[in-house]
Amino acid sequence: MKNREAKMDAVISDAGNVDLRSLPPSGRDFSCDFEVDYGSKEHATIVYTALAVDKELQPDKVKRQVSISDGKLQVHFEAVEARFLRASFSAFVDLMILATKIIEEFGQNNKNSEQI
Repeated sequence: MKNREAKMDAVISDAGNVDLRSLPPSGRDFSCDFEVDYGSKEHATIVYTALAVDKELQPDKVKRQVSISDGKLQVHFEAVEARFLRASFSAFVDLMILATKIIEEFGQNNKNSEQI
């Protein structure tokens, strides 16, 4: 999973395959979309599951939707102010990077996992 690239402004869909950008305005003027290709549904699911336990601290100010499609983690943020979007995005990406590094270090296809 090394050298994964986040693709900004991707079309993000939830489980019902609805383009989130086609939904009516929510009063949140700031948004961000990105996706990370993990190359496997299993790895994307592990990261998704690890991140799903952390809910937004201010759900009235920031909305986050995360989904998985074809081994890709897809994320959509909406916020009432840019500073809330930045803080939420930053915290999420930090945790996503941590989960990704753990998979890289201890994943099933890694030699280090055989030593444990």
